[in-house]
Amino acid sequence: MEKPSSYCEAVLHMDKDNVHVHYHDKEYGYPIEDDNELFARLILEINQAGLSWTTILRKKDNFFRAFDNFEIAKVARYGQKQVDRLLADEGIIRNRLKVAAAIENAKTVLQLQKEHGSFKNWLDSHHPAGKEEWVKLFKKTFRFTGGEIVGEFLMSTGYLPGAHIPTCRVYKNLLKHKPAWSVKKK
Repeated sequence: MEKPSSYCEAVLHMDKDNVHVHYHDKEYGYPIEDDNELFARLILEINQAGLSWTTILRKKDNFFRAFDNFEIAKVARYGQKQVDRLLADEGIIRNRLKVAAAIENAKTVLQLQKEHGSFKNWLDSHHPAGKEEWVKLFKKTFRFTGGEIVGEFLMSTGYLPGAHIPTCRVYKNLLKHKPAWSVKKK
């Protein structure tokens, strides 16, 4: 079999129980309204750096459990005891820099919420922006956010196009959810 040219094509050849199928069909590219869910996606993308997305999807439930369902205010208050617990948790990625980034980024999101009303409002206030602008903004604002992490975070949450190809079986459904990239800003 030829190498698939897109994530959408690759998923077509996977068993329906594969972790990628649910993610592709129900989550990838769809807008997220809830700040905790946006924060969770950012932290999952950060944890993917240097690893496969399959690894992250398989550990996703463990991440939610380990990080208190990514409740931003709770994660922002994590101290050494929680850091030690996370670094000992075999169910997640035990990387000191990534754990520290999650905690610091939670604190940053709390500040953005204070200034803009929500993390989503902050994101919306910068839309539309191109990937390069987003990357500069994220590198200035957050920890552990390089180009690939930022690009995937924004594509996976509907701020940048490209999550699905137009011939994908979920593309039309995705458009019904009005991802930010498909809506003209007034």
